[in-house]
Amino acid sequence: MTDSKPTRLERIVTDGGADAAILTIDNPPLNLFDKALMETLGSDLEELSANPPRALLVRADGKLVSGGVDVHVFDGLSEAEGAQLWRTLFARIIHPLEALPCPVIFAAHSLTLTAAFEMALACDIILAAPKAKFGLVETVVGLTPSMGGPQRLAERAGSGRAREFVMTGDTYDAATMAEWGVVNAVHEDVDVAARALLARLADGPTRAHAATKAIIEAWRSGGVAHADSVTPDVSGRLFGTEDLLGAVRSFLEVGPGKAVYTGK
Repeated sequence: MTDSKPTRLERIVTDGGADAAILTIDNPPLNLFDKALMETLGSDLEELSANPPRALLVRADGKLVSGGVDVHVFDGLSEAEGAQLWRTLFARIIHPLEALPCPVIFAAHSLTLTAAFEMALACDIILAAPKAKFGLVETVVGLTPSMGGPQRLAERAGSGRAREFVMTGDTYDAATMAEWGVVNAVHEDVDVAARALLARLADGPTRAHAATKAIIEAWRSGGVAHADSVTPDVSGRLFGTEDLLGAVRSFLEVGPGKAVYTGK
């Protein structure tokens, strides 16, 4: 382990002129979620929340996406300290990641265990390479995944699959995860595919994407009826955006697919 920062946050501009960001985990050799990585991710997400891009890609360098959590993090914790650990990780990583008002993509090029997979499940879209594998293997130290993995996996794959996944502690390949609806797509070169999708989404109607996330979040917390109740206001506010006004004019004047969005 070196003294270098265990993440890298890059701000980029797409060919279409949109601000996007790439958050890379780089904590060799195994990209373990140790205290330094957890703290740095929290700081990165504070920065992203304060100045959101129009799309974010979360990825990792190295042979593995992540070998999981550094078990030293758990050693000697009391019940109260264990509970506080999870509260902190929800508050500093999972919830801010989900709350970003832009599309968030996770790219998995290889083995993605425990906390890294729980982060992936908090993203909007998960892409994977064919050789990628996923696991919530906390049972090896007598734990259950506690950064939101079981419930977010159940949302995507169903409660029975989530129970199987967590209780067996097995790893599952990208094709199986795609079949279950957990992984959105499998690509031979997942980094190239993820960067292309990042640019496409960043160039799109950012405020509309944020509205989509808000409506789905309402469904997650309160079901269809609650989502229906918030949709008129959430979607209605889009009529005050430059993007909708310009896109409607573009559609009427030159046809569909020609609008240029600014995120405003």
